[in-house]
Order: sequence, then C-alpha cells, then structure tokens
Amino acid sequence: MFKPSVLALAVLLSSTALWSAFIDGSLDVTTALIRFLVAVPVAGLMVYAFNLVVRSNASRTAAKPPPAGEQPSGTGLEAG
Repeated sequence: MFKPSVLALAVLLSSTALWSAFIDGSLDVTTALIRFLVAVPVAGLMVYAFNLVVRSNASRTAAKPPPAGEQPSGTGLEAG
C-alpha cells in the first residue's frame, strides 16, 4: 500500500498531464496515466529521501541526557 503523501505528490507531479487528458482533452488518457505511473516511484523516492533528512536532523537535535552525577541546569537547589 502506498502512503497518501506519495500518491498526492505523484498527482501533483503529473497534474499537467492529467489536466490535459481529462479536462482539456488535448492528451491521450493512456499517456497521462503512464506519466502518473512513472511519477509514483519518483514521488516515493522523494518522500523517502525527505524522511531520511528529517529523521537524521531530528536525531542530531534530540536532547542528550546529562552526565552521571550532575543535575540538569535549572533543576538544582537554589543558594541562599
């Protein structure tokens, strides 16, 4: 099963061909559907690459636990 985001991106990538086939009538429907079927794996690769970038960036910015024996700043006892 494809992710909805992949199918939405594939429709967006092939929207001009789909418009020309179904609305304008200036393009054959078979040609437009072939362009859509080519756009599906391309969109899948684009979504996969985007997820890799976001996931690697999120792991870099995740909060690291403080070293053993130290309290995180702002949670210790106040002097006085």
